[in-house]
Amino acid sequence: MSKTYSLSDFDFDLPPERIAQVPLPDRSASRLLQLDGDRITDRHFSDIVDRLAAGDTLVMNNTRVLKARFFGQKDTGGQVEVLVERVLDPRTVLAQVRASKSPKAGSRIRLADAFDVGVGERAGEFFTLHFDGDVFELIEAHGRLPLPPYIEHDADDFDEQRYQTVYSKEPGAVAAPTAGLHFDEALLAKVAAKGVRIAYVTLHVGAGTFQPVRVENLAEHKMHSEWYTIPQETVDAVRAAQQAGRDVVAVGTTSLRALESASQSGELVAGSGDTNLFITPGYAFKTVTRLITNFHLPKSTLMMLVSAFAGYDEIRKAYAHAIASEYRFFSYGDAMLLTTHSRATKN
Repeated sequence: MSKTYSLSDFDFDLPPERIAQVPLPDRSASRLLQLDGDRITDRHFSDIVDRLAAGDTLVMNNTRVLKARFFGQKDTGGQVEVLVERVLDPRTVLAQVRASKSPKAGSRIRLADAFDVGVGERAGEFFTLHFDGDVFELIEAHGRLPLPPYIEHDADDFDEQRYQTVYSKEPGAVAAPTAGLHFDEALLAKVAAKGVRIAYVTLHVGAGTFQPVRVENLAEHKMHSEWYTIPQETVDAVRAAQQAGRDVVAVGTTSLRALESASQSGELVAGSGDTNLFITPGYAFKTVTRLITNFHLPKSTLMMLVSAFAGYDEIRKAYAHAIASEYRFFSYGDAMLLTTHSRATKN
């Protein structure tokens, strides 16, 4: 009988100094912990070229992070902080609004001392905000890059460059798909030259990615929803790898969630939609066989996901090793290369 896991099973003690506050000068200079079954190997991220094989398909999330954070004032004079969660259409967003008192529907908020938005109806924990102009243009011109809550400095020009992947294309995320931050153009060229096919999905990462699970019984957790799209070209690349017996390697948990969400019929299909897929130990992976990922927060859904992927005991052992070996954690930190149980020790 399989074990039933609860929230406390995914907790661990992380010394604060292990949380990377700034990125390394060079993207590919990070360390890489390879976990293959119960075997742990310490590598450099640039070694990833040698860990991939001709015929593999590497799937990356090409979302682009919006300058989604604003400070402003309600029409009553009260201060607000706004974090855009999702763009609904060219003039409407869902947003978190922090204020001493919640704004009322029909009121106005002045953002960045530059433009006004109208407050619409509540949508759960979010507010609907109506812009008078193009959402993307106003966000890019007046917003601030929303660094994760555990990073203790405000975003500067260096962050605006480094908290985007070099292949970011489709604006809509409020957090970066951070496993991809380790790739630069030179490394991607080496991967392609080896005969690895590079394919893309889009999943717009929401702020919910940083939220800890707050219920001990995981069945009671309500997973945040994110929008994704899978192009047919990516489906074709994945099927080519599968037919050749090669690996489908997801760069980041966001790429994995998109691929697995579009594989619920048993095989990957092209299309777009919202996903609230909550992956915990016991989940049967349908498409992804290897995963490149950063180190994740205690009690997070992403800790549960990687434990499902590589094995609960194996992940506990790997994280203990990473902490003892002074790996850098979270968005600006080092990376892991994980293999599913079904493929472990075969590569």
